[in-house]
Amino acid sequence: MTKPREPSGFKLVLDGVSQRFGETQALAETHLSVAAGEFVSVVGPSGCGKSTLFNVVAGVLTPSTGRVFIDGRDVTGRAGEVGYMLQKDLLLPWRTVVDNIVLGAILKGGASRAERAEGVALARRYGLGDFINHYPAALSGGMRQRVALMRTLAMHRDVMLLDEPFGALDSQTRLSMQQWLLGIWAEQKRTVVFVTHDIDEAILLADRVVVMSPRPGRIREIIPVPLARPRPMSILTDPVFSALKARILGLIYDTASLAGETVHAA
Repeated sequence: MTKPREPSGFKLVLDGVSQRFGETQALAETHLSVAAGEFVSVVGPSGCGKSTLFNVVAGVLTPSTGRVFIDGRDVTGRAGEVGYMLQKDLLLPWRTVVDNIVLGAILKGGASRAERAEGVALARRYGLGDFINHYPAALSGGMRQRVALMRTLAMHRDVMLLDEPFGALDSQTRLSMQQWLLGIWAEQKRTVVFVTHDIDEAILLADRVVVMSPRPGRIREIIPVPLARPRPMSILTDPVFSALKARILGLIYDTASLAGETVHAA
């Protein structure tokens, strides 16, 4: 089993993390190191432990074994250390766009004038300046996901966990949101770990793709994406892109060799 380098050299490190629920082993011992500013996609079959892994990193779950480090600090079981965005936007329908963006501050006792001004600035900067006083019911699905991502940005966490944030969108809107997210990531320099079932999306967005096996979830392989940035939509038909997709699909659906699979990590 390959172990990561020292946690102090990376933004995020999972050191031997595993998770058991009663008699069920949901996540096998996992080692993963993510560099500052890196974009990592996580793919795998349903039930492979992707969401469990996210909940451990987010501090929602305390792992059965192992530790989680951010900037060399042990944050195992500590909530609030990362920004966490789910597939459902979870916007409060009785709150305006700007209120939903600064919801974290509101829940902590109230958003200050400066925090509200920052929320307005985020909305204007990322295409929703004309909607700051609108309510979620007036927004399209893509616009709602933009608000949810801005709310995650407003938490000021260097590490962002995005759990299938575009899964419920139609294909055209999804492609637009992928490009929008890449623009924000390039500008904000956040460290992003992104779960998706869409292999094209995983490759298009990421510096590396983490491929997981069925339960108990384990990392089968971590695949670098040697495609130059920025990445236009035309890259989806690039031969290198196609080869990466074929390799990842083979890893996910090659169930014959899963027993006793060794964890591969960087």
